[in-house]
Amino acid sequence: MEALIPQVLVSLVALGMALAFISADRESPTSRALAATLALIGISIFLNGGNHAFVSAHPTLGGWLAIPESAAIIGVLEWLLRVRRTIPAGALDTRGGDHMLRLGQLSAVLYSVFAIAAPELRIRDFQFAAGSADSLSRSGFWLFAGPILFSGLTGLISILLLLRRQPDRPERVRVVAVAVSMPLFMSSFVLTEPAAPIALLVGEMIMLIGATQYHVLQGQRGQFMSRFLSTQVADLVRRRGMKQAMEQNFLEISVVVCDLRGFTAYAQAHPSSRVIEVLRDYYDAVGVVVAEFGGTIKDYAGDGILILVGAPLPLADHAAIGLGIAHRVREVGAEVTRRWSSAEHRLGIGVGVASGFVTVGIIGGATRLEYTAVGPAVNLASRLCEQAVDREILIDGRTQELARDAGLESRAPLIVKGYAEPVSLYALPAA
Repeated sequence: MEALIPQVLVSLVALGMALAFISADRESPTSRALAATLALIGISIFLNGGNHAFVSAHPTLGGWLAIPESAAIIGVLEWLLRVRRTIPAGALDTRGGDHMLRLGQLSAVLYSVFAIAAPELRIRDFQFAAGSADSLSRSGFWLFAGPILFSGLTGLISILLLLRRQPDRPERVRVVAVAVSMPLFMSSFVLTEPAAPIALLVGEMIMLIGATQYHVLQGQRGQFMSRFLSTQVADLVRRRGMKQAMEQNFLEISVVVCDLRGFTAYAQAHPSSRVIEVLRDYYDAVGVVVAEFGGTIKDYAGDGILILVGAPLPLADHAAIGLGIAHRVREVGAEVTRRWSSAEHRLGIGVGVASGFVTVGIIGGATRLEYTAVGPAVNLASRLCEQAVDREILIDGRTQELARDAGLESRAPLIVKGYAEPVSLYALPAA
């Protein structure tokens, strides 16, 4: 019984880590795979550690106990595969690395097949082989060590290929932690009963440190970015993976564009430090409004801000929400411009809103991603914003039709560059 205590404790640590990760982030495919891997490691340790005498007396049963060991190896390789799919590859062809991980998983299956077919050989030549001086010379040892080493090698090579993509620091930290812990987990297959729990526990702690650091860094980044960007884009990547998130979608959305009036003259007349303070205050105020309504800030361009409503996740009432954002942006924009205007140079804000079908998706290279939208509604919202005077909100006919807002003022159709026919025009009166 005393021999089982170290294995039971290490097993409970692994199961506790699995429960912590799945409860904290169950929507993430990578977190689910990591939690499953840790749970399988815990089950494998419990079933295979400290019961060598029992397994020796029942070799057939011992062969079947190799299945959770294989499942744990498959789990960690699956986790690596899912992590790879969340990191942009740019022009790199990632299929070779993915296929290699699948081969590693197949090799882990072979380990269980060999264990079930030759359980006595596994017990005699492989398990706890580190205690035998001639273990490396036994063919039975390499029958079982070969598949495990190959699986581990595919994982390590995959990690090296992944690091070539120059992932950001949080991802790099947890991937390197797994790379360091993998040899410790693999060595536990052959270490003696007293040494195996120590190696496993050290490996678990390294993995825990890497995963914890990852979540801390991601949380800090998310807290900062949430001031300006909707969490929908981040959630889309986290839940669906980079491959699905980067697929293009054709959606009808509303686009809100705002910019400052008199900003060019103001920027020329004031120190650059003051101009930066104005923009920071302006971005901050608009970012809070967009976050409250669940929109997504697509772009900052000087004093112009482009906001998407209804992407990346569709919203049936995107037009009404877009009008709500426009109204609040005008209010906070008026406050910001009032604070920073001078007697010689007054600032103002204009807003344009348009709705229509656009193509949306994530694009980017190996080191940077951007969520983009392409379509006439984006251009039209920008043109309407250009035409709006201070504290005016100009709205196209499609937005008025979708929002069914009877309070909008009808304006004369507007001739817009790039449109063959005049555009139906409405305005949102000041409260």
